[in-house]
Amino acid sequence: MLTIFTAPKPFHGLIDVIQRNAIGSWLNIGSAVQVLLIGDEDGLAEAAKAYNVRFFPEVEKNDLGTPLVSSIFHLARENAQNPLLCFVNADVMFMDDLIDAITQISDRFDRFLVIGQRWDLDVDRLLDFNSGWVEEMRMEVQRNGSLHPPAGSDYFIFPSSLFKEIPPLAIGRAGWDNWMIYAARANGIPVIDATGAITVIHQNHDYGHLPGGQPHYNLPESDWNVRLAGGAETIFTLNDADWRFNNGELARRSLGEMGIVRAIESSIILRFGLGRATRILLSILHPWETLRYYFGAVRRRLSASPQASDKKVR
Repeated sequence: MLTIFTAPKPFHGLIDVIQRNAIGSWLNIGSAVQVLLIGDEDGLAEAAKAYNVRFFPEVEKNDLGTPLVSSIFHLARENAQNPLLCFVNADVMFMDDLIDAITQISDRFDRFLVIGQRWDLDVDRLLDFNSGWVEEMRMEVQRNGSLHPPAGSDYFIFPSSLFKEIPPLAIGRAGWDNWMIYAARANGIPVIDATGAITVIHQNHDYGHLPGGQPHYNLPESDWNVRLAGGAETIFTLNDADWRFNNGELARRSLGEMGIVRAIESSIILRFGLGRATRILLSILHPWETLRYYFGAVRRRLSASPQASDKKVR
């Protein structure tokens, strides 16, 4: 019923171990899952062969050689055998609760976007997916895992009819995952926080695979993503999910769960769209932040003026 697809990093060092663990966990879910690997990174073809899954190297990239989300999703949709799609980062493992949760959600909704928080865990070995691996990993998460804040999203589950039009956003950089949540809410698609129903394990690693070893949110492509997505107003997070799924129950999230100020803010963005009117209304909602921003902008402009530069030289 579900096609899982991802765009892996190069299969080097610890990342090689982590990505093989992730793929192994997806395949271990059973015949209800199809796995697709997308990209032309080092070692990807060999990994696809080792796990007997299909891979597609013809992904479109931006000028810096980073694969585009739009192309990744297009390739997955064109080659998926199932009506539901799941993009997941290649360092993330799923457990045995995935299919049951998605079955219950798809029985309730025709259109939806499922997201959720992850558990961060150090994993530095290839896992043996024996009959008891799920219980072992759950115990390991309870002992040493930590629930990641709701600031980033590592997986998205949705019907294949959705998200056919995506801006040319760079994968693996900040902003694109936020746009997914914003786009769903803007189109009236229920966004469901399934943290309490789907166990997601993120295997910790450094940023050695990125330029300069910097976190993705420090790279220029992250700024480009935000601009391509429509600006800072499209930075929606897990806190902006309007539904939750927990203990087998689907329910709308209350204002208290979402945060009253943020609920008002997101309502303004969704009601008035992206543009000057929304920015004015948000500045009224956040007067002190707005003043600090403009005072900072004035200081930066003054310090960069020719007069200021001339005084520094003298």
